[in-house]
Amino acid sequence: MMSPKQTSEDRGSPQFGHTPFQIIHILGNFLRIWSVYSMYRYLTQTGASVVLFIFCCLVPATILFLFLQKPWKGRPLSNTQVVPSVINGAITAFYFVLWGKGLKLCGPLRALMAEYSGAVLGVLSAVLYGQRQHVWKKVGGLMAMVASFYLLSQGWAMASYFPIKFGESPDTGDQTEHNLGMKEMILPIFAGILSALRRVIARRVSLKNQYKRRLHAITVASATCFLFPVAMWDMIIGSESADSKDLPFSTWAFISTIAFGIILIFYIDNIAEERLHMVFSSPRHLMVAGGCIIIMEIVYQVDFSLLGFLICALILGFGIHAATSLQRPRGDSLQKSSLSDDIFGDQVQMSPLPT
Repeated sequence: MMSPKQTSEDRGSPQFGHTPFQIIHILGNFLRIWSVYSMYRYLTQTGASVVLFIFCCLVPATILFLFLQKPWKGRPLSNTQVVPSVINGAITAFYFVLWGKGLKLCGPLRALMAEYSGAVLGVLSAVLYGQRQHVWKKVGGLMAMVASFYLLSQGWAMASYFPIKFGESPDTGDQTEHNLGMKEMILPIFAGILSALRRVIARRVSLKNQYKRRLHAITVASATCFLFPVAMWDMIIGSESADSKDLPFSTWAFISTIAFGIILIFYIDNIAEERLHMVFSSPRHLMVAGGCIIIMEIVYQVDFSLLGFLICALILGFGIHAATSLQRPRGDSLQKSSLSDDIFGDQVQMSPLPT
């Protein structure tokens, strides 16, 4: 018979066991966000093509994914898994192009925050599969998300545009982002929706984690193939331009994007879903990313308003929570909301993993 002391220790062990995974998740997201700032600085300072940069990063990432996962080995993958993964590659390629152009246009802070626009699929899943009496709550969350993106587009995260001034006006000589409108935010917002869609497809197609990794290698390879003609066309058009001078090569921008922005973040997201029960479009994930963004904004010494950013992040977090929160229904209606439960919300109920 187990003693009460031993039972209490066993109950507390899962939370203690999650601490290393939480640290890994924070460090992985910090490295990924660092790579985003490096990529943005390289694109803006050199004027390099976004499509060519992403394609040059996807090629070595594809080789590494294929070498690590070896999708041709093990149990053969069915056509019902391979074909959606190839289609998902086209969506992934489109996402990378839109997100890269949105990053170059709006800056890293807005581009990173706009990635959470994928939570709007939670509203769609609630309308299609959820309970109709909670639709208005999710629509309210959607409106809060739109309000947050509007404030970000108006420069509330920048000290020079934040309406509440403290003391003297800040020096905007080294300003990396500018006041935009909602029209310019469409690119990163739509990219965020595509990012959520590709995660949904990958989660639905793969039955086991091993299959998910093998299928992801196929997806990245497919995205590289779909992006190849676009990159070649962009290279031809670029070489015929008037200023066809050689662009400087930034080793850190390419290596960090490949290692942290494409490869590492995939495994970090897997750890977050499996061990921490945390999906990307969740307030908990936003909190981690927000802390990393604050550190990078301070380190890079750009025009940044901490209070304005916190206001936008809080409104966005509230909107995500309202749009993706799950009302626990009774009886068989729980099965109808399985799509929303599988995709969104940090309150996802999952079976405990074996230790």
